[in-house]
Formats: sequence, structure tokens, C-alpha cells
Amino acid sequence: MPESWIIDASPLIILARIARLDWFERLPSTTLVPQAVIREIAAGAGHDPSAPGAVRWATSRAVADLPVPASIAHRGLGDGEAQVITHGQSPERLSVLDDRSARTCARAHGVRVIGTLGVILLARKNGLIARARPWVDRAQTAGLFLDPALVAQVLSTIGE
Repeated sequence: MPESWIIDASPLIILARIARLDWFERLPSTTLVPQAVIREIAAGAGHDPSAPGAVRWATSRAVADLPVPASIAHRGLGDGEAQVITHGQSPERLSVLDDRSARTCARAHGVRVIGTLGVILLARKNGLIARARPWVDRAQTAGLFLDPALVAQVLSTIGE
């Protein structure tokens, strides 16, 4: 498992909404959140009751924004996603991203990627939860958009 995870806004918000930010503390050895991600979450604080807690949690893991390479900047991603990919360009790091365009960009730059669904599966694999399906359902209720066919396929591979 990589030494540190770089977390984007969507996974952080979803896990805050389902009260499972502890997974980010228990799965990787280090969790890092770029300042741009924290700004994105803070901007939604007026509309999302989980945002202030997510911002507090992320602030203690904040890392400075880095200059974004042109090959990432021209992709039209949000500032947070671009920072997560830029910070993730190290082999011992894993970028936690849900957005499809951001994941595609990350992979094109050799960045290792996992999404919220993958975090849930790792939580199950590591014994933090007994079953993944209830947590996938909660994450979807909290706003995580997943293809139902993907969910069914992934859960069937773990016998759920």
C-alpha cells in the first residue's frame, strides 16, 4: 500500500457525510489534502452541513499547492483535482479521486488512483467494516454517483 494518499474534495465530502473520515486515518500511513481542495470544500460550507467538519479534518492534513504542469492544467479540471494529480506524481502516493476526467488525466500522467468505492472496498478488506454493500449504499445516498452495473460487478467479486 502506498505511503500517502492525496485526497480530493468528493471522496472527502462523501466520507464526511457518512461519518467515515476515520478510514483515511486507518488505511494509509499518511493523508494529505492540498489547499485547493480545502478551499473547494469551504466554498460549499453554506450548502453542505458536513463541509465545516470536513474542512477542520482536512486542515490538519493540509499541504501547500504546487505549480500545476501545463499537461494537467490544460485538461480543464478543477483546481483541487489538478493539485491532487500534481501531488500524486510520486510512486509512493495514491490519488483519491472520483471524477472520471480527473482519473483519466491522472492515469495519463502515471498517477495511481483510487476512488471512494475503492476506499470502501479497502476498508472491508482490512477489517474496518464487515460488509461493503451498506457503506456503498450510504455513500450513494450521500451523493456518490456510481454506475449500478459497476457496483454490482465490484460487489459480486467480494461475494456481496
